[in-house]
Amino acid sequence: MSRLGPLLVSVFLFSLGACSDDATGGGSAEPRFSFFVTSVGSGANGGNLGGLAGADQTCQNLAAAVDAGDRTWRAYLSTSTLDARDRIGTGPWYNVRLQEVARDVETLHEEEIPRVLWNAEDPEQEGLVIDENGALVPLSDHDILTGSEMDGTVFEGKTCLDWTSASENDVAQVGHSDITPPEFTIGGPDRFSWNSAHDTVSCTEEGLAELSGAGRFYCFAID
Repeated sequence: MSRLGPLLVSVFLFSLGACSDDATGGGSAEPRFSFFVTSVGSGANGGNLGGLAGADQTCQNLAAAVDAGDRTWRAYLSTSTLDARDRIGTGPWYNVRLQEVARDVETLHEEEIPRVLWNAEDPEQEGLVIDENGALVPLSDHDILTGSEMDGTVFEGKTCLDWTSASENDVAQVGHSDITPPEFTIGGPDRFSWNSAHDTVSCTEEGLAELSGAGRFYCFAID
């Protein structure tokens, strides 16, 4: 009996812990900051972000500046060999306000991210696409680099040479951080997704800016 007593206690405590985990949806029920759009653009570097490694490091640095550097951050960018949707973990993801952006990869691409109307204010904090400081992207910067189709796969030939080019001979696919007004119909309303809206004029700083971009991109925590 002296051996059975401690064994029963151990089984009871284990069962109690398991029930607790079930009640809270496992050990990761608490929302954690895991998504943002960069607060700064690429400047004179244009579409040359230093490849995926350079873009990832930018995400990591910006996250660290707001005390979130303990997570592993990845840029939402496709290349000729990697799709953006395969780089960002499994979710769920939350912005800096701890609002849920998407629960998983499928939801992210099938239901999109709720955004505010083009250049609108957001007093009710309904727009989920915000930077690491909690600010909305201004209209002049609303083209966000992705190099991706709406399903998160690479848009061939539209990645600024896998994010190493600032040339006027290359282009990148961008998404919109806000929702285009109904009266703006160039390209059709179905094209203006958060991750795939149109291509840039070029990969130069001026080429990114011409259609309202600054070389910003999305960052996701993968752990």
